[in-house]
Amino acid sequence: MNRRKFIEKSALSTLAAAIGSEIVYGNALPKGYRLLALQDPDPFKMFNKDPQMVVLNDKPWNIEAVAHLLDDRITPNKYMFIRNNGKIPENINENEWSIRFDGESVKQKKSYTLQELKSKFEHHTYQLTLECGGNGRSEFDPPAKGNQWTVGAVSCATWTGVRLRDVLEDVGLKNDAVYIGYHAADTHLSGDPNKEPISRGAPMAKAFQDETLLAFKMNGKDIPLAHGYPLRLVAGGWPASVSGKWINGISIRNKVHDGEKMTGSSYRVPCEPVAPGEKVEDKDMCIIESMPVKSLITYPKTGATIKNGSSLSIRGHAWAGELEVAKVEYSIDFGSTWKTCKLESPVNRLAWQHFSASVQFPKKGYYEVWAKATDSQGESQPMVLPGWNPKGYLNNACHRIAVKVS
Repeated sequence: MNRRKFIEKSALSTLAAAIGSEIVYGNALPKGYRLLALQDPDPFKMFNKDPQMVVLNDKPWNIEAVAHLLDDRITPNKYMFIRNNGKIPENINENEWSIRFDGESVKQKKSYTLQELKSKFEHHTYQLTLECGGNGRSEFDPPAKGNQWTVGAVSCATWTGVRLRDVLEDVGLKNDAVYIGYHAADTHLSGDPNKEPISRGAPMAKAFQDETLLAFKMNGKDIPLAHGYPLRLVAGGWPASVSGKWINGISIRNKVHDGEKMTGSSYRVPCEPVAPGEKVEDKDMCIIESMPVKSLITYPKTGATIKNGSSLSIRGHAWAGELEVAKVEYSIDFGSTWKTCKLESPVNRLAWQHFSASVQFPKKGYYEVWAKATDSQGESQPMVLPGWNPKGYLNNACHRIAVKVS
């Protein structure tokens, strides 16, 4: 009886978290009853998102921010994009949650409860940039299939957890380990329990980086349900699809992981440049790893108006996958000339960096302020759309805002 009440209480807590409010008289809910708030869900209330966020899809949920919402140095939950592939798991009980390690390259299979992970291994906290591989897809021509992200599928939250490396060393690996692949509790849109919505991974070198975490907190609190509660893999600097949510299993492989959305054209780009619209065979596609250098103007928002003779303060963030950003520049003459922004160092590796500048305009009229970042290896953002690819990945074109001087 006590166990049943405990489970019922946990289920109510999960429902309350989903709708963002206490369910008064929740104990009186009829068995099997589905709350109205969940029958016709309001994503902004359900996921604690700002109503200015943009819903691209609800089957599965895909939601992005507009640029000015990402002005915070550390991205809060309400402005963090959602990229799901399946149905969000329900009735999660973190006290019964566990993660299983298996695969060809483990010495023996092993499982840990969430509490064991928290108590056995040292906790680490990092700010980590996560960006959807398809961020910016809406600009590709010919169009690429998929969610038509603009610029808002990126975030840099603070993540707390245990290093995946520490857990893998405790599990014990064979010498032939080359890749990890994750498994999770979300369910396939078809409802087929034998299908995984997504099961991606990374090479052992990425898995063993200090900043690759099995995280259980985001910005100092339990990870929100939509972002992977109660346990998430976080691997900053790579496509956010590598950072699997609701993790309950990791396979250590003796080959490149071949789970769902690891093969074919998923999260892959042509190994060599191709013409727009050209068909590319799967064998000629390469897996996306480190994300390219990119920047985002977060203040002011596009459409700003200032008085003639006034200066305009701009600010934003820049990031460069595994690398550091070396400089950020701005242009008001469509890239003909560039001036240097003030650029801060990252808080830690794989965190985005903040830039700012005071912009002067020569006379009244319409202007566009463009931002361009350059990474530590000298690679800069292209001014317009980079090389086309069939799935519309890795658009790191310069971000720009419109300004009117009156």
